[in-house]
Amino acid sequence: MASLGDRFYIKFWGVRGSIPCPGTETVRYGGNTSCVEMQVGKERLIFDGGTGLRVLGESMLSESPVTAHLFFTHSHWDHIQGFPFFSPAFVPNNTFYIYGLPAPNGATIQQRLHDQMLHPNFPVPLQIMQGDLQFYNLEAGEIVNIGEVTVETGRLNHPGEALGYRVSFGGRSAVYVTDTEHFPDRLDENVLKLARQADVLIIDATYTDEEYYNPESSKVGWGHSTWQEGVKIAQAADVKQLVLFHHDPSHNDTYLDQIKQEAIAVFPNTLLAREGLMIKVPIAD
Repeated sequence: MASLGDRFYIKFWGVRGSIPCPGTETVRYGGNTSCVEMQVGKERLIFDGGTGLRVLGESMLSESPVTAHLFFTHSHWDHIQGFPFFSPAFVPNNTFYIYGLPAPNGATIQQRLHDQMLHPNFPVPLQIMQGDLQFYNLEAGEIVNIGEVTVETGRLNHPGEALGYRVSFGGRSAVYVTDTEHFPDRLDENVLKLARQADVLIIDATYTDEEYYNPESSKVGWGHSTWQEGVKIAQAADVKQLVLFHHDPSHNDTYLDQIKQEAIAVFPNTLLAREGLMIKVPIAD
């Protein structure tokens, strides 16, 4: 195990999009929605608060007091629905720095997390959380420095707007780009910039090309991409490790196994995100 000063670990707690899908056919990849943890140097970063955040929170209870930075890509339900069940936020002396892009209507990430916990949607308000919650508004292109860790942001192509993140530390980088739709005639420059020569690229691969372009049930305009487009980005950006993420809830374990085989045939260093997957990013000498 690396010392706190030189560690760079990525762990997946929720890998699904749209809605949780627990069941016998999703056991191996998992059914919780988006949540990825990065332990980088002395810092703990969490990306998105889907139902995977509840599971992460349970694992953190024995560590109190806890300090972490929680970055939201956007506030669609599958990315925030775990926050009301994030147990460490209810514990005094725990500190969470919470970041997000204001919505097009001006609503801050604090307002949106607050509003989902109001009656009749939830029995207790956000104010019941006794942890120290500090909220920060981000703008696309803004850079956040957390100790020796740098977090770059970039705008994604998603209804209601979303942010992608690039985490850099010790000469290495990991990129979290989910809920973004590719363009029909070009690669997204914002995504390419974030992904440039990344050690790990975690990217939205909700659909296959066949599903996306299906004339009877087209997914064009829905705000998500395909694994084939993820490979194109990884190739163009000279990415070392590609991780396909935000699996469609209708994709069972067998279907995802097939996608994995097809993706590896094109880009050998491909993984499919699954709950419990841990990636160690080696720190440069």
